[in-house]
Amino acid sequence: MRPLRIGVNALYLIPGGVGGTEIYLRHLLAALAEMDRANQYYVFTNLETGADLAPEQANFTTVRQRVNAAFRPARIIWEQTVLPLSAAARDIDVLFNPGFTGPLMCGRPQVTVFHDLQHKRHPEHFRWFELPFWRALLFWSAHLATLLIAVSEATRADLENYYRLPREKIRVVPEGVAPRFAEIARARRASQPELGPEPFLLTASTLHPHKNLDRLLRVFAEFRRARSEYRLVITGVRGFDTEKLEQLRGALGLAEAVEFTGWIDREKLYTLFERAWAFVYPSSFEGFGLPVLEALAAGVPAACSRIEPLAGMAGDAALLFDSSNDAAMLEALVRITSDEALRAKLAAAGPERAALFSWSNTARLTLDVLLDAAHPSRSSPGDEVSIVNKNQRLEQE
Repeated sequence: MRPLRIGVNALYLIPGGVGGTEIYLRHLLAALAEMDRANQYYVFTNLETGADLAPEQANFTTVRQRVNAAFRPARIIWEQTVLPLSAAARDIDVLFNPGFTGPLMCGRPQVTVFHDLQHKRHPEHFRWFELPFWRALLFWSAHLATLLIAVSEATRADLENYYRLPREKIRVVPEGVAPRFAEIARARRASQPELGPEPFLLTASTLHPHKNLDRLLRVFAEFRRARSEYRLVITGVRGFDTEKLEQLRGALGLAEAVEFTGWIDREKLYTLFERAWAFVYPSSFEGFGLPVLEALAAGVPAACSRIEPLAGMAGDAALLFDSSNDAAMLEALVRITSDEALRAKLAAAGPERAALFSWSNTARLTLDVLLDAAHPSRSSPGDEVSIVNKNQRLEQE
């Protein structure tokens, strides 16, 4: 087979504005560049995205589109009209859509990534005027794509359940974790007691309703009654719940104890993982839950919701709790900060668990899906079963 001409639809990416899907695409492109110098990649970007998205490699080309993604209607119209023409002009063999949606009339095979189906599971968390667009665009993107990538078995199950899609159309490709987190784990193990972690809990999370941060604030206020030395640092995109959470922080008397950093660059985030006493993730819904995986890889004792896919991903390497129960969450905070035997166990188990996930593996499996979409005769039902079984083992080990 001749090398592919792969289009990458990055029109959705607003730096610092789309949360985990930005981290996903940046790491995936870097990993693809490391393993693939044969196929040609055309990365279609918007006016907000800098030139650093596409790797500096001969087989990666940035194709800047004259549209501002921050104005969503313009981005959607451009994706549906101009992007297919731009892809055709470059004779694209397959179009990769890593942000849920793609052009409905493309004339080329497409692979579309679904990170979750929150708009189906929790429509109450969406603004009324946006929900119809989410429903229509994601429905047709899912049905018209040649193949879909789900980032977890939980997301795959949702695609099958809500969209009635055939199982063989959906490939499960887990996300990865950057090697830098393993370096952080080694540094934490090697640090002297006086240079060790500081008394704050870290939560890396967009400030959206399903992240359950309002409950975390109330529980943390109770936690501080006996442990006033601890702070809570919440870092992530300032989403729909920001104003409400800031008001709640003030009402609970936590203005000096809780920090909302907003979106920060990766180096600052790495520093927080190096310094954090523990990591807590109280989300009530996730498609994958990359911050939990990063905490495990960094060797930070972690507590997270007992929901899928978090529970299956973390296994015994995190302290799981019922995210709908204040008492259970409070007990988790107490144990993750003061039970030294548990903390040592989780700090050791986390990096081992996270080692099962890598961006190189994500890139390899993603490229397999792109090749299969471009050359349908290349794959067979047996190939699909082997990939599914491998990913199921990965999540269950």
